[in-house]
Amino acid sequence: MSADTRPRLIETIGHKRLSFREWRGRRPYWGGLLTVLGGVPIMYFPYAHLSLGGMTLSMATTAGAGSLIIGVLLVVLGLTMWFQPVSRVFAGVAAILLSLVSLVVSNFGGFLAGYLMGLIGGALAVAWAPGKPQAEGDAGEPAREVIAGPVVATNPAPATGGGSGSGFGLDDLSGTSPTNGTNGRHRAG
Repeated sequence: MSADTRPRLIETIGHKRLSFREWRGRRPYWGGLLTVLGGVPIMYFPYAHLSLGGMTLSMATTAGAGSLIIGVLLVVLGLTMWFQPVSRVFAGVAAILLSLVSLVVSNFGGFLAGYLMGLIGGALAVAWAPGKPQAEGDAGEPAREVIAGPVVATNPAPATGGGSGSGFGLDDLSGTSPTNGTNGRHRAG
């Protein structure tokens, strides 16, 4: 490597890191990751053979196929959260329901590890909302997100005389009756 290639390599890594951060910010990344990771123990434990010394432990149950289906579906739902963020609510609710079913079907939901990760991942996906794009600031730095305050109604015409004094022009109702035609209706003739 020469001295000229080193800065370009650092710039490339920094650019990829920033583009990954931007990609991750536009989707429920952590919900999808936890859902994918929650599917792995659910589909692994029913087919695992653990060896302790000379003794082999088998976790196989009669619901091995159900565990495999639930685990694969959780992985697919986690990937759906990443690559189709529009369907995050459906994928999150389905992940929550499958995690609850895995508690009964698959060795207590992958010994509670897969159950909890799938449940939390689905909840994060349902709760996630896309952010608003930031506008560029004055000096090239990104502008901070502005949160709008309460909407204040303005009074187009001041209130005249009596009434409740609400200040929104609702007090003055003189000249607006169904018979004089000034309330926006046509007069029957």
